[in-house]
Amino acid sequence: MISTKIGDLINEQIAKEQYAAHYYLSMSAWFSARDLDGIANYFRIQSKEELMHADKMFDYLNDVGGDIIIGEIPKPPHEFANAIDVFEKALAHEKIVTKSIFNILKNANEEGDFATVSFLQWFVNEQVEEEASASQLVSKIKMVSDNPSALYLFDQELAQRVFNPNPAN
Repeated sequence: MISTKIGDLINEQIAKEQYAAHYYLSMSAWFSARDLDGIANYFRIQSKEELMHADKMFDYLNDVGGDIIIGEIPKPPHEFANAIDVFEKALAHEKIVTKSIFNILKNANEEGDFATVSFLQWFVNEQVEEEASASQLVSKIKMVSDNPSALYLFDQELAQRVFNPNPAN
Protein backbone atom coordinates (compact mmCIF):
# COMPACT_ATOMS: atom_id res chain seq x y z
CA MET A 1 0.00 0.00 0.00
CA ILE A 2 1.32 3.39 -0.98
CA SER A 3 1.25 6.28 1.49
CA THR A 4 -1.20 9.11 1.00
CA LYS A 5 1.69 11.57 0.59
CA ILE A 6 3.36 9.60 -2.21
CA GLY A 7 -0.03 8.91 -3.81
CA ASP A 8 -0.79 12.63 -3.80
CA LEU A 9 2.58 13.42 -5.37
CA ILE A 10 1.99 10.85 -8.10
CA ASN A 11 -1.50 12.22 -8.73
CA GLU A 12 0.04 15.68 -9.09
CA GLN A 13 2.62 14.24 -11.49
CA ILE A 14 -0.11 12.62 -13.58
CA ALA A 15 -1.68 16.06 -14.00
CA LYS A 16 1.73 17.55 -14.82
CA GLU A 17 2.32 14.92 -17.49
CA GLN A 18 -1.13 15.62 -18.95
CA TYR A 19 -0.39 19.36 -18.91
CA ALA A 20 2.91 18.68 -20.69
CA ALA A 21 0.97 16.79 -23.36
CA HIS A 22 -1.29 19.80 -23.88
CA TYR A 23 1.68 22.17 -23.86
CA TYR A 24 3.46 20.17 -26.56
CA LEU A 25 0.27 19.91 -28.58
CA SER A 26 0.03 23.71 -28.42
CA MET A 27 3.62 23.93 -29.67
CA SER A 28 2.77 21.50 -32.45
CA ALA A 29 -0.15 23.69 -33.49
CA TRP A 30 2.10 26.76 -33.53
CA PHE A 31 4.52 25.09 -35.96
CA SER A 32 1.72 23.60 -38.04
CA ALA A 33 0.22 27.07 -38.53
CA ARG A 34 3.59 28.10 -39.99
CA ASP A 35 3.74 25.13 -42.38
CA LEU A 36 6.58 23.53 -40.47
CA ASP A 37 4.83 20.19 -40.31
CA GLY A 38 7.96 18.20 -39.50
CA ILE A 39 8.60 20.21 -36.34
CA ALA A 40 4.86 20.05 -35.61
CA ASN A 41 5.19 16.25 -35.89
CA TYR A 42 8.02 16.25 -33.35
CA PHE A 43 5.91 18.10 -30.78
CA ARG A 44 2.82 16.02 -31.55
CA ILE A 45 4.79 12.91 -30.71
CA GLN A 46 6.14 14.59 -27.57
CA SER A 47 2.52 15.14 -26.58
CA LYS A 48 1.70 11.46 -27.07
CA GLU A 49 4.73 10.44 -25.00
CA GLU A 50 3.64 12.65 -22.12
CA LEU A 51 0.21 11.02 -22.15
CA MET A 52 1.92 7.63 -22.08
CA HIS A 53 3.91 8.79 -19.03
CA ALA A 54 0.69 9.85 -17.31
CA ASP A 55 -0.82 6.45 -18.11
CA LYS A 56 2.20 4.62 -16.63
CA MET A 57 1.82 6.58 -13.40
CA PHE A 58 -1.94 6.04 -13.37
CA ASP A 59 -1.46 2.28 -13.76
CA TYR A 60 1.26 2.16 -11.10
CA LEU A 61 -0.84 4.08 -8.59
CA ASN A 62 -3.72 1.72 -9.27
CA ASP A 63 -1.46 -1.34 -8.91
CA VAL A 64 -0.19 -0.25 -5.48
CA GLY A 65 -3.64 0.54 -4.12
CA GLY A 66 -3.43 4.31 -4.25
CA ASP A 67 -6.39 6.58 -4.78
CA ILE A 68 -6.36 8.03 -8.27
CA ILE A 69 -7.58 11.60 -8.31
CA ILE A 70 -7.65 13.29 -11.69
CA GLY A 71 -6.36 16.82 -11.28
CA GLU A 72 -7.12 19.98 -13.13
CA ILE A 73 -5.07 20.74 -16.23
CA PRO A 74 -4.46 24.43 -16.90
CA LYS A 75 -4.60 25.86 -20.41
CA PRO A 76 -1.10 25.95 -21.90
CA PRO A 77 0.34 28.99 -23.67
CA HIS A 78 -0.34 29.09 -27.40
CA GLU A 79 1.59 32.16 -28.48
CA PHE A 80 5.34 32.11 -28.86
CA ALA A 81 7.83 34.75 -30.00
CA ASN A 82 9.57 32.49 -32.54
CA ALA A 83 10.82 28.96 -33.12
CA ILE A 84 13.75 29.39 -30.72
CA ASP A 85 11.33 30.52 -28.01
CA VAL A 86 9.27 27.34 -28.45
CA PHE A 87 12.27 25.04 -28.13
CA GLU A 88 13.66 26.96 -25.16
CA LYS A 89 10.30 26.71 -23.41
CA ALA A 90 10.18 22.98 -24.15
CA LEU A 91 13.61 22.53 -22.54
CA ALA A 92 12.61 24.64 -19.53
CA HIS A 93 9.46 22.55 -19.14
CA GLU A 94 11.41 19.29 -19.23
CA LYS A 95 13.57 20.64 -16.39
CA ILE A 96 10.42 21.36 -14.36
CA VAL A 97 9.18 17.81 -14.95
CA THR A 98 12.56 16.38 -13.94
CA LYS A 99 12.55 18.38 -10.71
CA SER A 100 9.03 17.15 -9.92
CA ILE A 101 9.97 13.50 -10.49
CA PHE A 102 13.07 13.93 -8.34
CA ASN A 103 10.84 15.31 -5.57
CA ILE A 104 8.65 12.21 -5.65
CA LEU A 105 11.77 10.04 -5.63
CA LYS A 106 13.22 11.94 -2.67
CA ASN A 107 10.01 11.53 -0.69
CA ALA A 108 9.71 7.86 -1.60
CA ASN A 109 13.31 7.30 -0.45
CA GLU A 110 12.62 9.08 2.84
CA GLU A 111 9.59 6.83 3.43
CA GLY A 112 11.42 3.67 2.45
CA ASP A 113 8.94 3.12 -0.39
CA PHE A 114 11.26 0.98 -2.47
CA ALA A 115 8.59 -0.06 -4.95
CA THR A 116 8.02 3.58 -5.93
CA VAL A 117 11.77 4.25 -5.98
CA SER A 118 12.18 1.33 -8.39
CA PHE A 119 9.22 2.43 -10.51
CA LEU A 120 10.54 5.99 -10.80
CA GLN A 121 13.94 4.88 -12.09
CA TRP A 122 12.47 4.55 -15.59
CA PHE A 123 11.29 8.17 -15.37
CA VAL A 124 14.68 9.37 -14.13
CA ASN A 125 16.34 7.75 -17.14
CA GLU A 126 13.66 9.12 -19.45
CA GLN A 127 14.17 12.66 -18.16
CA VAL A 128 17.92 12.48 -18.71
CA GLU A 129 17.17 11.56 -22.32
CA GLU A 130 14.42 14.19 -22.68
CA GLU A 131 16.58 17.02 -21.37
CA ALA A 132 19.55 16.02 -23.54
CA SER A 133 17.35 15.83 -26.63
CA ALA A 134 15.64 19.15 -25.89
CA SER A 135 19.00 20.83 -25.28
CA GLN A 136 20.34 19.55 -28.61
CA LEU A 137 17.24 20.79 -30.41
CA VAL A 138 17.64 24.25 -28.86
CA SER A 139 21.19 24.34 -30.22
CA LYS A 140 20.06 23.18 -33.66
CA ILE A 141 17.15 25.62 -33.97
CA LYS A 142 19.48 28.45 -33.02
CA MET A 143 21.81 27.38 -35.83
CA VAL A 144 19.13 27.15 -38.51
CA SER A 145 16.34 29.56 -37.65
CA ASP A 146 17.69 32.43 -39.77
CA ASN A 147 18.45 30.21 -42.76
CA PRO A 148 15.32 29.07 -44.66
CA SER A 149 17.14 26.21 -46.41
CA ALA A 150 18.59 24.90 -43.16
CA LEU A 151 15.24 25.31 -41.40
CA TYR A 152 13.61 23.30 -44.19
CA LEU A 153 16.13 20.47 -43.66
CA PHE A 154 15.63 20.62 -39.88
CA ASP A 155 11.87 20.41 -40.43
CA GLN A 156 12.37 17.38 -42.68
CA GLU A 157 14.60 15.73 -40.07
CA LEU A 158 11.96 16.08 -37.36
CA ALA A 159 9.28 14.80 -39.73
CA GLN A 160 10.99 11.39 -39.53
CA ARG A 161 10.17 10.92 -35.85
CA VAL A 162 7.62 8.22 -35.07
CA PHE A 163 5.74 7.41 -31.89
CA ASN A 164 6.85 4.25 -30.07
CA PRO A 165 4.08 3.40 -27.59
CA ASN A 166 6.00 0.52 -26.04
CA PRO A 167 9.38 1.81 -24.85
CA ALA A 168 11.53 -0.45 -22.70
CA ASN A 169 10.30 -0.58 -19.12
